[in-house]
Amino acid sequence: MKRLAAVIIIAATTLLCGCGTKSSEKLQTKELLLYCGAGIRPPVDELIEVFERLNGIKIVTDYAGSEVLLSKIKVSHRGDLYMPGDRYYIEQAAGKGMILSQKLVCYFVPVILVQKGNPKNIRSLQDLLPSGLKLGLGNPNACAIGRATREILAKNNIPWEAIRENVAFLSLTVNELGMQIQARSLDAVIVWDAVARYYSNYGQEIPIPAENNVISTVDIGVLTFTKNRLSAEKFMEFAASEQGRAIFKKHLYRVEPPQ
Repeated sequence: MKRLAAVIIIAATTLLCGCGTKSSEKLQTKELLLYCGAGIRPPVDELIEVFERLNGIKIVTDYAGSEVLLSKIKVSHRGDLYMPGDRYYIEQAAGKGMILSQKLVCYFVPVILVQKGNPKNIRSLQDLLPSGLKLGLGNPNACAIGRATREILAKNNIPWEAIRENVAFLSLTVNELGMQIQARSLDAVIVWDAVARYYSNYGQEIPIPAENNVISTVDIGVLTFTKNRLSAEKFMEFAASEQGRAIFKKHLYRVEPPQ
């Protein structure tokens, strides 16, 4: 009996202390840190919910502008996944040796979002130039839509100086621009097509012709700093899978190249 009691005590102590390989594995917390562009938040929130339920792996998210997130990654040297609003930022991270692998998840098409009914009669990029218009744009030093907007202006031979007078708001994320239309604070903003559709009750989408536009490809990448590579790659594969793409489509994000 004494011998049996000793065995029970040792076993209990081992379990409580987490000693032994199998016990410690069970006690480990499965968790990934995802840096994600704010404009992708609606489908990514659902993507995470489904992934966590299927795999029991918790995803902690940091939503912000793509450039802001890239700066955080460079400084902190931590995290598992990066999903910015444009492949450009993944390429910048890869150039610094911070990306192990990447997958395409969706596409963003910039559009002009105006107040419901289009009271300023805005039909093109040139209509953003008249004096007195209250315009909102993304900050190119903070978010992907800001950088894309600067490229669109350059492509259409519109100098920044020509439009700067009308810029009443520079945002850190694309979501803030939609909110300005909802609050009726601005006459027009340039946002992603999927974001514009979230504010369709408050605004009206004005397309930018393909030949005048700059399309963004959205990738997700596994960071070299990850300590959970297999789990990180599992989430990346899920985001790019048919099931993942269906979630993006449900939220009106494009998963096929725009024509």
